[in-house]
Amino acid sequence: MPYPKLPDDDRIVVEAARDFARKRLAPHSLEWDATEHFPVDEMREAGSLGMAAIYTKEDVGGSGLRRIDGVRIFEELAKADPVTAAFLSIHNMCTWMVDTYGTTEQRKRWVPKMASMEHIASYCLTEPGAGSDAAALSTSARRDGDEYVLRGSKQFISGGGVSDVYVVMARTGDAGPRGISTFVVEKGTPGLSFGPPEAKMGWHNQPTAQVIFDDVRVSADAMLGGPDGEGTGFSIAMNGLNGGRLNIAACSMGGAQAAYDKALVYATEREAFGKPLIAEPTISATLAEMATSLEASRLLLWRAAEALDADDPDKVELCAMAKRFVTESCFTVADQALQLHGGYGYLHETGIEKIVRDLRVNRILEGTNEIMRMVIGRAEAQRVTAGKGNR
Repeated sequence: MPYPKLPDDDRIVVEAARDFARKRLAPHSLEWDATEHFPVDEMREAGSLGMAAIYTKEDVGGSGLRRIDGVRIFEELAKADPVTAAFLSIHNMCTWMVDTYGTTEQRKRWVPKMASMEHIASYCLTEPGAGSDAAALSTSARRDGDEYVLRGSKQFISGGGVSDVYVVMARTGDAGPRGISTFVVEKGTPGLSFGPPEAKMGWHNQPTAQVIFDDVRVSADAMLGGPDGEGTGFSIAMNGLNGGRLNIAACSMGGAQAAYDKALVYATEREAFGKPLIAEPTISATLAEMATSLEASRLLLWRAAEALDADDPDKVELCAMAKRFVTESCFTVADQALQLHGGYGYLHETGIEKIVRDLRVNRILEGTNEIMRMVIGRAEAQRVTAGKGNR
């Protein structure tokens, strides 16, 4: 099914992302996966086109676009390579957090280099003992004069050991979410080290490692928000994740669309029992289900992105809905595409098995889908108790 018709300005943004992805990502995606190559040069090229600071303000080098533009861009990038798209999503989240919550000095200091991807960024929230229960994190940041001393570790960090800056949530106060602050820690700071690269099911062309803080000293102005930023870190992290959830869903959307497109061509061209596969009712019915899932996913994703742009009161719930529904539906579409290819779908050269591996983790990161159900359920319960009635 053709991509929905867009206004000219919106269409130009999508076409620019599509052109870049087809020329600079798609030809290399399988090789990068096989060799575990992290495509820094190509991502910096994406940064030069405005795709490393999509919804960051223009006065510090951002593109000044909307969330709806972002999800469309990430879908196009993910059609070519879901892994590179996902890392750019994480980087964009970090850039937006510094731009939105940083002081004027902090924004000028860090955001321009993040916007160009001269400085690659990683998001550091998850810990070995605090995954879904992020408010229970134990990495500490102790005030010592004009500095903070960070101690602890972060787990499953995309870009760990490679990124130039780390946006870190650490405990500056009592237990619970109100005792957390956010810091920007630069690579090379004494005491900052990294675990070995993790061996993973997918995301092979993106490094993942533990980030370790062994009495890492940073100046007080490394805390986002300046003196007023202490205790705001959990809120900053969660607000960043609203957009992150949409973007990672968009990466699932793009990967699944690419898998579906391959399956549709294969079912049309491949013959069995003297006729094309698509002539078999069970095959055509499966393709119909896949196409419907893609359209439903895109509509919900766009709805949630527009809600975030509009600062809709239901934005958190809608972002959780989109993340849960899209990542699950699109993983199923990719898996069905593999099944329709038969044995060929299991071969690396077709590209389908890579998409399946790469999309699987999207149901876990940026808040597991089980947590998304909790967020949605809590919001629906509050709707009733607040007397809001139907949506």
